[in-house]
Amino acid sequence: MPATAGHGYHGRMSHPRRTLLAVLLGCLLGVTLALATLTLAERSRGVADLPSNDARLLAEVLERIGADYVDRKDDHDLMASAIRGMVEDLDPHSAFMNEDEFEDLRIATEGNYSGIGVEVTHESGAIVVIAPIDDSPAARAGIRAGDTIVAIDGRSIEDAALTDSIARIRGAPGTVVRLTVDREALARPLEFAIERAMVSVHSVRHEVLEPGYGYLRISQFSETTGLDIGQALRALQKRAGGRLRGLVLDLRNNPGGVLDAAVEVSDAFLERGVIVTAEGRSAESRFRMEAGAGDLTHGAPIAVLINEGSASASEIVAGALRDNGRAALLGRRSFGKGSVQTVLPLADGQALKLTTSRYFTPSGASIHERGILPDVELPEVETQAAAGAPLLERDADVRAAVAWLKSDRPALVATEAAPVRR
Repeated sequence: MPATAGHGYHGRMSHPRRTLLAVLLGCLLGVTLALATLTLAERSRGVADLPSNDARLLAEVLERIGADYVDRKDDHDLMASAIRGMVEDLDPHSAFMNEDEFEDLRIATEGNYSGIGVEVTHESGAIVVIAPIDDSPAARAGIRAGDTIVAIDGRSIEDAALTDSIARIRGAPGTVVRLTVDREALARPLEFAIERAMVSVHSVRHEVLEPGYGYLRISQFSETTGLDIGQALRALQKRAGGRLRGLVLDLRNNPGGVLDAAVEVSDAFLERGVIVTAEGRSAESRFRMEAGAGDLTHGAPIAVLINEGSASASEIVAGALRDNGRAALLGRRSFGKGSVQTVLPLADGQALKLTTSRYFTPSGASIHERGILPDVELPEVETQAAAGAPLLERDADVRAAVAWLKSDRPALVATEAAPVRR
């Protein structure tokens, strides 16, 4: 996986970045992808230096389990469990990843994989289609939002785990997967034979809410998000006649993603200023990122929507835009994920995700386990309008954000809550 600063980034750091890709994936993530330039010897604390008493204890435990446990256990599986437990005991965000878990991380960060291009969820024991990805094999085959997948290649998925079903749907490009689908209002299931292909996952969605007022939704931060945000802003401005009057940036339930993508998104709306800083023990874990000139919205007021599901990279963007006086935050307190992990590739396609630093918003604040309080708190309201209704009708938070943009409150000043860390 190549190290990259992402598309279109023109910010600055206080020291050169090494071959390191920072990622903040999900409420439990926030990671930096370190590549093979770091050798095992450089990262190891010296396995040979393990105290003899501890090595003897580990060997004794393995021997006792092998001899006396009620079920036979493979020594390799026991060692993997020991490693997993050791790492996960450090903190909630460090983890040992097997080959499949590492591959899932790669897919999430790179934004492309081989499959049919469908976003699904698990509801009441069923696999329900949230939406097919635009121009994907699933979309071309006629899969629709709301479809329920009941069988894959003729085998029922009843009681199957979502991860297992996703693994069966994925496959090599050019191979075919057969899906049996229930669709509302149809008496009989539908059968689809879909040829797998490489699918690009785009995390940015945009639309015009009212003349001059745009909406940007970022579902997660992947390597393509920086490029996607630029394209979406240009499309919105074109529809607005060249200049937006206001923008709603929706980061609700965005679990995070690639750190560089969060920097690119923040930089897209800033002319100058610190975006994020981080502190840790190693040189690679300490950094400072700043915005360069070039606000793609030309100063249009921005309302950022956050909630308890906004974490990691989402909180970096929210903190950077508010602390630099560029946007106001509306919604509910964010999750509070303020640490950074480094993902280190190991042998046999496995990896170690290790907490290496803590990050701070431009004001110097740490949001870890605290979250970010919005400037305007909004009550959580259940959707009343039909699913096919316009966004402004079915989403009370978006309506509140547009109302805020139309008020005189977008005249913001930078926060003075705390000094900027240097």
